[in-house]
Amino acid sequence: MNKPLIAISLGDPAGIGPEILVRTVADASVNQVARCVAYGDARVIEKAVREAKLDLTVRAIGKPAEALFAPRSIEVIDLANADPAVFEPGQVQALCGKAAWEYIEAMVRAALRGEVEVVNTAPINKESIQAAHIPHIGHTEMLAALTGAHDPLTMFETLGLRVFFLSRHVSLRKSCDLVTQARLLDYIERCQQAMDRLGLGGGELAVAGLNPHSGEHGLFGDEEVKEVMPAIEEARKRGFRVVGPIGADSVFHQAKIGRYAAVLSLYHDQGHIATKTLDFERTISLTLGLPFLRTSVDHGTAFDIAWQGKASAVSMIESMRVAARYAPAYQRSAAR
Repeated sequence: MNKPLIAISLGDPAGIGPEILVRTVADASVNQVARCVAYGDARVIEKAVREAKLDLTVRAIGKPAEALFAPRSIEVIDLANADPAVFEPGQVQALCGKAAWEYIEAMVRAALRGEVEVVNTAPINKESIQAAHIPHIGHTEMLAALTGAHDPLTMFETLGLRVFFLSRHVSLRKSCDLVTQARLLDYIERCQQAMDRLGLGGGELAVAGLNPHSGEHGLFGDEEVKEVMPAIEEARKRGFRVVGPIGADSVFHQAKIGRYAAVLSLYHDQGHIATKTLDFERTISLTLGLPFLRTSVDHGTAFDIAWQGKASAVSMIESMRVAARYAPAYQRSAAR
């Protein structure tokens, strides 16, 4: 089996990233499907290994090609930028925000050079990032800036349910303003292309309704009539496999049981609630539209339990398994 080479970041050193990283790399189900190279500070990872009482050897390397992938070892691209004797666990700190950014930057550069196939990110803290004066609020914005990608797509997956998002971190009022025919048509096209890259070609994309019961033909709001339906009709004329709008109170269940390959959620919480209620720990975030595939846990740094041995690695383990599953199709499509 030709296992994909996946770069996995430490995230914010003061958060739960170090603990879930070492538990993930040690997990047998991950090692069966992927080769892992960590990007972080070897000292932090060594401390996390000791505190987790894992039988792992930390091996600092300079580039992915130097990795040996020996049993019970962690290969680390050592940036040596977060001395665990200096930072305070569970606290917002500029040092940790800067370190987290540098791990991401190094991974992206490696992916653009073709040294790794997939980038998997541990959680970062937005306040720490701001304290370090990094000009990007989150992972998606960082990845877009580092790759030059325009408006990358976010897709969540959990237990067979896949959800794209028309908007992310904007107010609810602003998200309604973004439901326009032009934006929807652009997203439908790009979501379909992303599905094809993931090997999901042939399945239908369902567009969720914005208003209760998709507005009941204008009775509860006219966005569906004025913006959503015209966009779907035009997309279908162009050959895209899309249906809707379908009421948000049923479309996610229908996609979960296989009626649709994916759903386009019209605002942040609409899709987040559906996926995270289904299985919070196994909701995985994928960033699509980049030169490489990126996966991530969909939880934060959990400063309240950081470095206490309480963090669950289930989400990180699942994110690696999802990455390994989609990597071959994504690589083949990139080569065409």
